Amino acid sequence: MNALQRALGYLRRYWLLTLGAALSLVLVSAANLVGPQILRVVIDQGISVGNMQVLVWATLAFIGVAAVRGLFSFTQGFWSEKSSQGVAYDMRNGLFDKIQNLSFSYHDQAQTGQLMTRVTSDVEQVRTFISQGLLQLVNAAVLLVGCLIILFVMNWRLALIVLATIPAMGIVLGIFIATIRPIFGQVQQKLGTLNTVLQENLVGVRVVQAFAREPYEEQRYANTNKELLDVNLKAIYGSANNFPLIFLFSNIGTLAVIWYGGHEVIGGALSLGELVAFNTYLALLIQPIFALGFISAQVARAGISADRVFEVLDARNDIADKPGAKELPQVQGRVAFEDVSFRYIGGDHNVLDHVSFVAEPGQTVAIMGKTGSGKSSIINLIPRFYDVTGGRVTLDGVDVRDVTLDSLRSQIGIVLQDTTLFSGSIRDNIAYGRPDASDAEVEAAAKAAQAHPFISEFPDGYGTVVGERGVGLSGGQRQRIAIARALLLNPRILILDDSTSAVDAETEYQLQQALERLMHGRTAFVIAQRISTVRNADLILLLDNGNIAAQGTHDDLLATSALYGDIIDSQFGGDHPIVALDGEMKM
Repeated sequence: MNALQRALGYLRRYWLLTLGAALSLVLVSAANLVGPQILRVVIDQGISVGNMQVLVWATLAFIGVAAVRGLFSFTQGFWSEKSSQGVAYDMRNGLFDKIQNLSFSYHDQAQTGQLMTRVTSDVEQVRTFISQGLLQLVNAAVLLVGCLIILFVMNWRLALIVLATIPAMGIVLGIFIATIRPIFGQVQQKLGTLNTVLQENLVGVRVVQAFAREPYEEQRYANTNKELLDVNLKAIYGSANNFPLIFLFSNIGTLAVIWYGGHEVIGGALSLGELVAFNTYLALLIQPIFALGFISAQVARAGISADRVFEVLDARNDIADKPGAKELPQVQGRVAFEDVSFRYIGGDHNVLDHVSFVAEPGQTVAIMGKTGSGKSSIINLIPRFYDVTGGRVTLDGVDVRDVTLDSLRSQIGIVLQDTTLFSGSIRDNIAYGRPDASDAEVEAAAKAAQAHPFISEFPDGYGTVVGERGVGLSGGQRQRIAIARALLLNPRILILDDSTSAVDAETEYQLQQALERLMHGRTAFVIAQRISTVRNADLILLLDNGNIAAQGTHDDLLATSALYGDIIDSQFGGDHPIVALDGEMKM
């Protein structure tokens, strides 16, 4: 209920619409309560005594009541739906903003399908409750209280008979709510799991088909879908078990009222019109009790969904601007790792252990090592995708944790190994970091990244729509667009995570020529596996199990590092040319 109360707080922005819906609800309820009294007058003062004038006025009154009920039922439904859509809009935006800003460590552990379920299905459950369940709950309360008051005023003996059945129905509803709430939690969890399986298959459909695993994936999805079906059926079974009992108690109450009321009418203590009106109010009284049963299921489901929504909104962001963080001024590009240790959240050992090195402004630093040696961890710490667990990373002597994230990352251009393009045109993707860039600037960046020639071959050129994740482009083409995107920022620090791994030898040569020119004057970090990519670097860091096993130039490591020699042997088979910094071939 705390989560639902927080969700209802979103209605503050739409208080006028909410107030209008509430007032409309009161008027609809009042119209419903007036109807039986008109019916009583029609029977006792019209039909029983043959008074046509009463029938005419009663007919006009019924028409008026119906008009009021129809008008304000519309305004109630429209305004409540409009306000609930506003709440859903705000919630979805809030969730998206939160997810966008949550740290890499959160996304390392979160399932994409579960996050999608929270933004879509869980928000919709909360919206449905605000649009329908909340007003139905208020309407049920108004009708329940109003009917009980009128019943006691009309005939307190009959009212007591009715009142005796309510506790039994309340007990049934209480048991229902207690059992159904955890089931709805399972429903949303299973739905999130189903979305995760679907998302994985949509992303990896080429792998599935390449390995002819369609039958396996179909069965995996079917099994997960079956689990969701079973939980939903469990919820339906709970409803089917409890609502017949409520019907039974209500029918017993109605039977008792008719039996006792009939005796009262025969004895002259109660008029026929009053008995008919009393039974009509009894029907109105039972209606909100039944509604409470359905609403209780909706409340339970919305409460679970609200918990899941606020679980994301309340998630702690490990990487955020600390209080008093300052804007990072234009940097020269000196990057220093000072006794840096790093461990991923939940990890049992450091992936970097007391790492120290300095990259001077304008230097190119190549990072090499086996898989899992800590190469990606180093480049992830510079833009503060993660925070160090020991030591510090500085830019021009300033700890990256002391400056704002925007001012830090805006001065760093990054091309990750896993190239990501967004739906839209090639121009939009290149200008992603600088949407205000001119066409000439976009084209210059594309030329520098050796992307302009293939872009020009498309009929629509830079206006070509690349599709989701860059479908339609080769791996090398996507990588060159990603390089152009980073270069358009004109960053002082450039990070290239094995950015030439998906291109052929000719394209790699062209990219290397372009990158050597573009890295001039910038501090560049290059993760690469090929010796040809790193031979001209000013500093090569050779990592091994989270430690710097050796560092120096190509020639230095050839002379001093057996591990570096092993890497060369693995690429050239032991009989290899040694490429010096001047580009001459030596044996």
